[in-house]
Amino acid sequence: MGNARRTARRRRLGSELRALREAASVSTEEAAKAIHGDKTKISRQETGLYRTTRLELEVLLNLYKAKDEKQRQWLIALSAEGNKRNWWHRHSETLPNHFKETLTLESDAASIATFQSRVVPGLLQTQAYATAVLTGNAQPLSEEQLNLSVDIRMSRQSIFLRGNPPQYATVLTEGVVRQQIGGPQVMADQLRHLAALSQTPELAIQVIPYAQRRFTNTGGSFILYSYPAPLDFDVVQVSYLGGDLFLDEAEAVAKYRKAFEELRASALSVPESAELISSIAHEFERE
Repeated sequence: MGNARRTARRRRLGSELRALREAASVSTEEAAKAIHGDKTKISRQETGLYRTTRLELEVLLNLYKAKDEKQRQWLIALSAEGNKRNWWHRHSETLPNHFKETLTLESDAASIATFQSRVVPGLLQTQAYATAVLTGNAQPLSEEQLNLSVDIRMSRQSIFLRGNPPQYATVLTEGVVRQQIGGPQVMADQLRHLAALSQTPELAIQVIPYAQRRFTNTGGSFILYSYPAPLDFDVVQVSYLGGDLFLDEAEAVAKYRKAFEELRASALSVPESAELISSIAHEFERE
């Protein structure tokens, strides 16, 4: 079923619709009848497995007597995510759902904040570095899969070329910029690329040096996506070996936002980080 893909927006919309339905004492049967569907459809919508169209949403909000205009507009904005076709749509059948969610989130986020303790973030990688990273995938890729994955990773970086690029902030451990992924020359080129990107107003790249004693335990790398009104929506992405978790609960988001600010506070400033990155690049170039 083409719609049977849970996304952060669908999950949030579904939970809000369920809360409104229960508050209005409307049964799933009554809700299903109103949109000419069945109980299964309502259940799938409320658990984020099925997209709710604008017309269905309007009908349900009226049925639930949702009068708050700000809330209505927020829910309408959440429901709109399924209406646009993305550049990666032609690869949709071959991409895992969790990766499609990543692409969807970053494609229109107003700001992206990420902490990485292993590798340079994909949106900042050079082609050679990306190839080296993906070659080390826990699940080996065929040559065709590797080439496609690298091409997609490079295409993702076009978000910085759009008319309203996202504000992007990343905190890296010093180990990330010293780990010789791909060898000295690949690393030197990657670090020169980071140093150049750090001159871009929309990008903030900071490094936590080895000498920093202050420690914030986040449990691993993560990405925080933020969207302004009318969405007013934040999502945290936490990766693990088998995929990714997407968290949108307010408490979880607040914890990760606080952790990110603590990480930034323990890192070198943007200019100091650029200087460190450039010096390490010089070390690699001499090898």
